[in-house]
Amino acid sequence: MARRATKQDLPDDFEEHILDTDIKQEMESSFLEYAYSVIYSRALPDARDGLKPVQRRILYTMNDMGLRPDRGHVKSARVVGEVMGRLHPHGDGAIYDALVRLAQPWSMRLPMVDGHGNFGSPDDSPAAMRYTECRMAPPAVAMTASIDEDTVDFKPNYDSRETEPAVLPAAIPNLVVNGTTGIAVGMATNCAPHNLVEVVQALKHLIGSPHATTDDLMRFVPGPDLPTGGQIIGLDGIRDAYETGRGTFRMRATARVESINARRKGIVVTELPYGVGTEKVTERIKALVLSKKLQGISDIKDLTDRDHGLRLVIEVKNGFVPEALLEQLYKLTPMEDSFGINAVALVDGQPRALSLKEMLTVFLDHRFDVVRRRSTFRRGKAADRLHLVEGLLIAILDIDEVIQVIRSSDNSAAAKERLIDIFDLSEAQAEYILDMALRRLTKFSRLELEKEQSELQQTIEELDAILGDDKLLRKVVSDELGEVAKTFGTPRRTILLESAGTTVSAAAAPLEVADDPCFAFLSGSGLLARSTTDELPGSGEGRANHDVIVSAVRTTARGEVGVLTSRGRVVRLSVLELPAIPPSANDPNLQGGLPLSLVVDLDPDERALALCTLTTEGPGLALGTRDGVVKRVNPEVLGKDDWEVIRLADGDEVVGAVELTTGRELLCFVTSDAQLLHFGADAVRPQGRSGGGIAGVRVTPGERVVWFGAVDSPDTSVVVTVSGSSTALPGTEAGAVKVAPFAEYPGKGRATGGVRCHRFLKGEDALLFAWVGTAPARAAAASGSPVELPPAEGRRDGSGVPASQPITACAGPVAHRLGVEG
Repeated sequence: MARRATKQDLPDDFEEHILDTDIKQEMESSFLEYAYSVIYSRALPDARDGLKPVQRRILYTMNDMGLRPDRGHVKSARVVGEVMGRLHPHGDGAIYDALVRLAQPWSMRLPMVDGHGNFGSPDDSPAAMRYTECRMAPPAVAMTASIDEDTVDFKPNYDSRETEPAVLPAAIPNLVVNGTTGIAVGMATNCAPHNLVEVVQALKHLIGSPHATTDDLMRFVPGPDLPTGGQIIGLDGIRDAYETGRGTFRMRATARVESINARRKGIVVTELPYGVGTEKVTERIKALVLSKKLQGISDIKDLTDRDHGLRLVIEVKNGFVPEALLEQLYKLTPMEDSFGINAVALVDGQPRALSLKEMLTVFLDHRFDVVRRRSTFRRGKAADRLHLVEGLLIAILDIDEVIQVIRSSDNSAAAKERLIDIFDLSEAQAEYILDMALRRLTKFSRLELEKEQSELQQTIEELDAILGDDKLLRKVVSDELGEVAKTFGTPRRTILLESAGTTVSAAAAPLEVADDPCFAFLSGSGLLARSTTDELPGSGEGRANHDVIVSAVRTTARGEVGVLTSRGRVVRLSVLELPAIPPSANDPNLQGGLPLSLVVDLDPDERALALCTLTTEGPGLALGTRDGVVKRVNPEVLGKDDWEVIRLADGDEVVGAVELTTGRELLCFVTSDAQLLHFGADAVRPQGRSGGGIAGVRVTPGERVVWFGAVDSPDTSVVVTVSGSSTALPGTEAGAVKVAPFAEYPGKGRATGGVRCHRFLKGEDALLFAWVGTAPARAAAASGSPVELPPAEGRRDGSGVPASQPITACAGPVAHRLGVEG
């Protein structure tokens, strides 16, 4: 129930005084007080230690609590509570946010807090302070080192019950290394992080050359070193910032074009600009794709984890140039951002815009003062200790008399007075002797005291030298900075570029791949690729280091080709999915090609034979089967992914396929019993896709056709045959190789047995491989490695010479047509 308040009567002698105050003056004074409070006590850092008041109070409190790196973590809430209750009378949220930032490696170039738990990410907020734990990081120990040696001034806290440091000793140039950001009233600050090793080198140079210019310092500090790495484009703005304290530079993500899988390329982002998270980039890209402002992206995946770091994969659609798309991403997304340097900090309590040299000079002056005050404090401590040690040595020399004096005294006060008078001791020495334990009265203790006396005298001399010689003081500061750089320094993360190089634009590289003429290649080991020009590479005088091309067809970059298989199928294949290979002086190298199995689904016992164009014009296709059947068929472009072009009998398969160009080529069979037959292509009547073909070569029972193809240059073609044992395991026997001119083999009629092309030696009973094409011929093993062939001999020369490896593929200089010359 509410009580009614009683109004007390005013005293009789009360006089009322009303003061008229101008509202303008009151607002101005109040606003200035508020602005000064925000500037000095909240938003701007001190130029000496680079810390805002809340950050300084956090580190000082953690140091007082003993939360050092060699001890366990404690709850963040405990630290926040101590800071708030003792030194910082503001909300716990602001204190915890400052503590979290000190622990984030993507925010601080040199984190001051060692966090344990979820301290967030560039996109996500951290867990509540009751869930996380923290302790001082090693650099924070260097920031607070020697704070208890009268190195800095202390001031009362908000309620004057305790004191807090006005600034930390700061052995690390924190303002330059970690940077800062803050918004005050009427002003703001934004300093970029830098590399500790580079900053220390500049400081050491400035110690020796106080009149160094900005250019001299930029030899050691060429630019910021951001915690997230990335690239900085353009250094003019950095120089302006180092000269005046204000400047702007561009930050760019680190990205490269990779093969996401065998059929598609992508852009992999491993470093983002400072302050930009993956979610921000992902959301922006998705918005651009939905609004049709960005094309060519099929998917975006964030594969970032703790083990591999940041990894943002942007998959590029086939037909788009990844480099041009990357340039658009830089232009339209936060993958490229700007950073405005506004180096405002407090110097002697006043906000000032500082150049690089001024920031370094303020820090050095602070360190000189800290080392000077520390040396004075240590000298005083050493002098006091030396005074006591000298008193102990006097007492030990006359220990019996000292004991007699003490025993004969009425009380401790009288004993102290008698010791002072008899042995000429000071009051402090006499007090120390009276408090001394009896175990110190040994001979060994005397030796220890004499050793300690000499060490203290040496220490005092060294400290006196530092205090009396400014050059020696500077050397001490320089050596300590070098030790800091050695202990906490890390390699540079950010790459500095004068410019971004040539911009990839529509003029330099179109966004989409043009439908230019090119060639599609199939190698003997089953690799696919396409050329970047419409000319066949190589002169035929050299050979590729890997593989041979067994099939090449002319097409366009956005066209389609067919893959002929041993089952008599033609499988449609997009040329755009094939990797492009650059021009080569010799035969193209397909080592980086796309494996056929990734784009064409083949049965276990099915293999690809050759490539063909999907056109209804021209003489058409010629196919030869294992049982000696030959067929000519015109491929038809259907609305299916694959279709059959021959009806095969049970147990039969296609062993060779060729796309005819003139219709006057010679069709050639080679059987396993070393019989060669060739006849004109006009002797074979074309059939429909469902036709089963006609008799091509007569095959002896138990034998088979090992090769079928077409020859359009009989005078320059050769026949390559490899003999061996039919019972040997595949790939275990290299066999004997014979190369003979094709012109020496007479033609026979279709459906005959042909002529002998190879004589078997002892242990040989079949041809393992055969090929007919334009010389000089090249062979390859199953691995794609080259196999040298012997020179061409006459037909009558009989058997061949041993091969170095089992031959599985053969081709001419460049197989420019299916089966013809390879």
